[in-house]
Amino acid sequence: MMDDIASKKNELRRKLRALRNDLGEDGRAAIDAVVATNVCEHPAYQQADAVYAYLSVGAEVDTRAIIRDAWAKGKLVAVPRCVPNTSLMDWYRIDDFEGLETSSFGIEEPPANPDRLVDLPAEGAQAVALVPAFSFDPDRFRLGYGGGFYDEFLPNFHGVSIGLCRACQMSDVPLPRREGDIAVDVVITD
Repeated sequence: MMDDIASKKNELRRKLRALRNDLGEDGRAAIDAVVATNVCEHPAYQQADAVYAYLSVGAEVDTRAIIRDAWAKGKLVAVPRCVPNTSLMDWYRIDDFEGLETSSFGIEEPPANPDRLVDLPAEGAQAVALVPAFSFDPDRFRLGYGGGFYDEFLPNFHGVSIGLCRACQMSDVPLPRREGDIAVDVVITD
C-alpha cells in the first residue's frame, strides 16, 4: 500500500503534468528560452568550467540552448546515463547531440564509453548541475519524477545545483518530502 507522502506526490505529479502539457509546445518554448537566458546570465553558471546537464525530454524545461551555450563558451558538458537496476547515474562528456541512445525510460543518453566518463567535481570545483523537476517550493525542495536518481546524485555533487522550473509550476507552499531530501542551491525560472 502506498504511503501518504507517496500518494500526495503522485497526485501533484498528475496535476503538474497536465499543467505543463496545457501550456502547449509554443508556450513552453517561449518560457524555456527565458529560463535558458536566465541560467546563462547566472554568476554560478558563468563561472563554471563544467555543466552537468540533463537532456530534456517531452514537456520538461528544455536544456539544449543552455548546453549549446556551454559548448560555445568552452565548458565541459556532461550528461547522465542511468545505471541499470539502480538509482545511480554515470556522467559522460558530450560535444554534440550526435550518437545519443534512447534508454528504456525514453530518455536520450550518451553511449557508455569509458573514455568519455566524467567524475563528479571535487569540493571547491567550479561546476553547476541542472536539475529537472515537476516543481520546486520556497525552500528549493523538488518534486521529481519518483525514480530517486537526483536524490542519489545531489548529496555527492560538489558544485552549485540549479533547479529549472517554469514559474507557473512553482509551489508557494512546502512540497511533501522525506527525511534526507536535499534542496537545490538555486531555482531559476522565467
